Amino acid sequence: MLEKLVKDSKALEKAISGEELSYDDGLELMSYDNLYMLGAAADLVRQKQSGNTVTFAASYYLNYTNVCAASCQMCAFYRKGNESDAYTLTPQDIEARVGKAKELGATEVHIVGGFHPELPLEYYEEMFRTIKKSHPEMNIKALTAAEIFFLSKLTKNSVKEVLTRLKASGLDTMPGGGAELFHPEIRNKIVRGKCSGQEWLDTIEQAHNLGIKSNATMLFGHIEKPEHIVDHLVKLREVQKRTKGFIALIPLKFSLENTELEKAGLVKSESPSTYDLRVIAVSRLMLAQQLDNISVYWVALGKKLAQVALTYGGNDLVGTAFSEEIYRAAGRGTNSSILELGNMIKEIGRDAAQRDTFFNILKTF
Repeated sequence: MLEKLVKDSKALEKAISGEELSYDDGLELMSYDNLYMLGAAADLVRQKQSGNTVTFAASYYLNYTNVCAASCQMCAFYRKGNESDAYTLTPQDIEARVGKAKELGATEVHIVGGFHPELPLEYYEEMFRTIKKSHPEMNIKALTAAEIFFLSKLTKNSVKEVLTRLKASGLDTMPGGGAELFHPEIRNKIVRGKCSGQEWLDTIEQAHNLGIKSNATMLFGHIEKPEHIVDHLVKLREVQKRTKGFIALIPLKFSLENTELEKAGLVKSESPSTYDLRVIAVSRLMLAQQLDNISVYWVALGKKLAQVALTYGGNDLVGTAFSEEIYRAAGRGTNSSILELGNMIKEIGRDAAQRDTFFNILKTF
């Protein structure tokens, strides 16, 4: 039935039939006027890939420092080190928090921070070894590709050497942060002091080649244009074709409160829900042949819109953010329970399942 209704869109016809979409197809879908039909197509493709199940992981978010050498215009989290609320945790502090995470039911700990200009590589090695010694079963999902690239420059080691040492110390997987948007035309306006888009891609590809899988992210809803969204998705897809190392894409809605973009008047309001749903649907359709998992970040969308996004191509909720400080710095509430996420999923008529980092099902609800 749906196939007959999308005759006005060659891109949607291709997507439903299982063909890979081109850059131009992506642009067509970013301006396709029937948002409901776009969502229905994305949901159909999602159902073919992942069935009726919506998953989530019990994840503990831990920010080891908010001191950062970068000063990104879209960030409300960073400090320069001399502020009263600047902090850096010790490896022992971190291990204690991981113990708390395990008590809450977490199966992975998500560790990211600022680009601290003085922390040596040994700090991170000790952090991972300390966690693994007490909690060997905990998946350490830590350090974005942007952080790894920064560490490489700071310590004068190659990216491969940094990754190899951290993997030997206990690093299991990597989060997808720091990707923002890859196109230099937009990246240079929202990122200051961070790696280029190509450097992020090169770093994550090296991680994949060493057996370190990762997520990917895409920051949307600020000053980007449709072509920047599509460019980002195509570049992620090309890496995935070579490495099969991405576990999930997490489209991240920009939260403007307390950011430079807001203060400069460049972004006066957050993106409308219709745009958020469009980006999630297009992400599903552009990546369908290479990546099964499109994760909906309820912390940024809010729980009600997140439920709708699960009918626009999303198949995973991120996540049980037991402790999350970056979005909290931009004015977002961030905590939820395993039971609450299960109920969110069942309310929309889908099957709820708790998963591990690699999307193996641990428990159904």
